[in-house]
Amino acid sequence: MMRALILGGTTDANQLAAAIARAGIDAVYSYGGRTRAPAGQPLPTRIGGFGGIAGLVEYLRRERITHVIDATHPFAAEMSRNAVAACAQTGTPLLALERAAWIRTAGDNWIEVADVISAVAALPEHRANVFLAIGRQHVAPFGTRPQHAYTLRFVDPPDATLPLPEADVIVSRGPFTLDDEVAMLRTRGIAWIVARNSGGTGARAKIDAARGLGIPVIMIDRPHLPERARVESVADVMQWLGHRACLGA
Repeated sequence: MMRALILGGTTDANQLAAAIARAGIDAVYSYGGRTRAPAGQPLPTRIGGFGGIAGLVEYLRRERITHVIDATHPFAAEMSRNAVAACAQTGTPLLALERAAWIRTAGDNWIEVADVISAVAALPEHRANVFLAIGRQHVAPFGTRPQHAYTLRFVDPPDATLPLPEADVIVSRGPFTLDDEVAMLRTRGIAWIVARNSGGTGARAKIDAARGLGIPVIMIDRPHLPERARVESVADVMQWLGHRACLGA
């Protein structure tokens, strides 16, 4: 009997969960636990980490998981690496549902960097209004550039004071339209954006808005991950599972 595990937390994962539920496949949806009120799913849901590779191995065996779909955020590198290792140990088929990275187009003013520390170094020395679109767990290094006024956007309010002397937090859940992003950037006088190359369409509006407004974007490259089978669409995952996606249902 097939029993799938979706490592989720993304729009792609949510769409996959809906398709799997429609197909009547036995599956579990796993959230990493960073969001306090995650979106409801049409599948049984678990929240929280597994306890590293050993914990995930134990879970796969205990729950008799036959297929794992890694549909986590492209920057959730630790979870993706653990999935590769745990699936190798247990002989469980693994497929990554991974959106294509954004590609620089005409009019984009990108400074491409390898990591968050390099992104901090790429900021200007003079004071500027900076939009950090990087997630709360990567904010601390920007405290070394205290001259800037930072705008951040989170799904949940921060649990503690941010390690930035001047930070304005927007609490809102996307996706956001191009008009939304243009208005936000203009209203707050944003002169620089720091973003991760998440890819896909759900978070792209800020990149398109930056192009239209001529705002430079410090673009953080994706982390290196072990080799694994990957696809870019829910339909491809469903085909891998031996089912049709029924995307129009």
